[in-house]
Amino acid sequence: MTYWVDRAVAAETEVRRLQEVVDDLTANPRDEHHTMAEVYQYRMLYNALAVNAWAAAGTYPVVKSWTHSDGEPCFGGGWFIVVATLPTGQVSNHYRAEHWDLFKVPEGVPPSYDGHTPAVAADRMLRALQTGTTCTTAAA
Repeated sequence: MTYWVDRAVAAETEVRRLQEVVDDLTANPRDEHHTMAEVYQYRMLYNALAVNAWAAAGTYPVVKSWTHSDGEPCFGGGWFIVVATLPTGQVSNHYRAEHWDLFKVPEGVPPSYDGHTPAVAADRMLRALQTGTTCTTAAA
């Protein structure tokens, strides 16, 4: 009898451990190197570096706003949008209010949303990279 009780207790302990692992992965999805929160933070920081450089150099029009072009607050408030207009089209992302000061770009009314999806925006950025339209050419 003790054997079966011990096995049942061990099985329950393993089930609880596995549930904790599943709960953690659900709350913090990850690949083998980064959590989704880390990937989101990296994306935000890379985007801030890029749009800040574009705005400072006058390379592309970039704007940040608490509202969309129709005047509605982003996601009901607490978020803002950053829109860059590349030669290949608009790209945009939304960020939480606490990240506002990382984006050293003009504040203003963003252009009307052109319907781009994340896949379309990614294609626009890739095409800009492939055609060399992502930076101004400086004399060497």
